[in-house]
Amino acid sequence: MTITATNISDYDAITKTVQHYIDGARSGKGDDMRPAFHPDATIFGYVGPDLFAGPIEKLFAWNDQNGPAKDIQSRITSIDVANSVASVRLESDNWTGHRFTDLFTLLRADGEWKIMNKVFHLHA
Repeated sequence: MTITATNISDYDAITKTVQHYIDGARSGKGDDMRPAFHPDATIFGYVGPDLFAGPIEKLFAWNDQNGPAKDIQSRITSIDVANSVASVRLESDNWTGHRFTDLFTLLRADGEWKIMNKVFHLHA
């Protein structure tokens, strides 16, 4: 079995990528979170009984309509890295009154970490 150590710089770069997402939530501007995502990224999750799914552009449009979440509190609770892929769990509270658990998959694409997929749970 071969174990490959992950560079600390990968964790820092992934955290910086996710911070774009958090900053966009705070500002209410989809364009502020856009740098975190690969252009072909997708989103999936339920809002009540309805599946919210499709290209990541849906998230940007929702964020623009939802407006700023000035009082959002977000914490990365885990980062798992395996060479060029990673997963991140993010807990966010008070996103304009809502609580979310986000699971992101990331890929190091052209030397930069980008979110490829967001799956979320909207807490009741």
